[in-house]
Amino acid sequence: MTRNLFDRAPDDQYRILDTDGRVVDGASVPDLSDEEFVELYEYMKLARHFDQRAVSLQRQGRMGTYPPLSGQEGAQVGSALALRDEDWLIPSYREHAAALVHGQPLKDTLLYWMGNEAGSEIPEDVNVFTPAVPIASQIPHATGLAWAAKLKGDDAAFLGYFGDGATSEGDFHEGLNFAGVFNTPNVFFCNNNQWAISVPRERQTAAKTIAQKATAYGFEGIQIDGMDPLAVYKATTEALEKARNPQEGEMRPTLIEAVQYRFGAHTTADDPTVYREEGEVEEWKAKDPIPRLEKFLRNTGRLDDERVADIETAVEERVADAIADAESEPRPEPSEIFDNVYAEKPPRLQEQEEWFEQVREKYGDDAMLED
Repeated sequence: MTRNLFDRAPDDQYRILDTDGRVVDGASVPDLSDEEFVELYEYMKLARHFDQRAVSLQRQGRMGTYPPLSGQEGAQVGSALALRDEDWLIPSYREHAAALVHGQPLKDTLLYWMGNEAGSEIPEDVNVFTPAVPIASQIPHATGLAWAAKLKGDDAAFLGYFGDGATSEGDFHEGLNFAGVFNTPNVFFCNNNQWAISVPRERQTAAKTIAQKATAYGFEGIQIDGMDPLAVYKATTEALEKARNPQEGEMRPTLIEAVQYRFGAHTTADDPTVYREEGEVEEWKAKDPIPRLEKFLRNTGRLDDERVADIETAVEERVADAIADAESEPRPEPSEIFDNVYAEKPPRLQEQEEWFEQVREKYGDDAMLED
């Protein structure tokens, strides 16, 4: 017996809210309390404001290259809220909101993109893996973690994120194939945001959907509206439950394809106007997950102007405090780029560090800075 939600064709996109925040015919709203619905909205507002401030910090030279997430708040927050404390979140490099929801402080995310190694030190009580910048390298990690937990008898599920571009990498195939063979408690969450830097979705695969790729690995795949936070929450919740407690004849892993859009650049080092049209961006902005959820909450009496204003004030204060805390930390020394690469520094790296220090001593740090 399979769960009804996954008993659908991969191209039958799952949705609960339409773009005007109305429940679509035949859909059921997740069983959340009023406060939980508002919490979902507040986290999305927090993620959007944090993203805007982070981009501004980078433009001011106060932070290094940063990957924006605006447009993907519904997918990140909706999925991460489905996790239990004992579950694990394995991110790529854009899941700032998802990591926040599962317990990682905003300060740590800022420090990471400021080049401070402290940003990679995940708190011991937070089950979040470190960000993976190489494309798809985290997918086998997610599978390996899940397999180890299954062998140990742990009651945990593992939610791994990646983009549509990652599905063209061998790591994607290897991770999902292994998960199918060993029936691991994985949920593979593809943030299909339409562009892998400048490569469009149609250049990644000739398959009609990414969700259908799960069939080749022996488990279920589902395509969902990634800009509908309620659909994301419900699909991820059921996939995680299936990972932990599969029914008879049911496979633990699931591939979720969340169809969405990144409003901004791939990173702050990218210029998206070179490869995509502004009309396309505006078309997707009409599906923005934040006003979409806000309309639903207002229409159902869970949100009003006063509550929205309070949330916006709290969000601004929280982000401002995180920035202040991060910027109060001492800046890393240039020589620290040679640390934390190997457990024991190999001779070649040691030689490079010694040469670097000689150059610094001879010319000074100012000579190495751009005008």
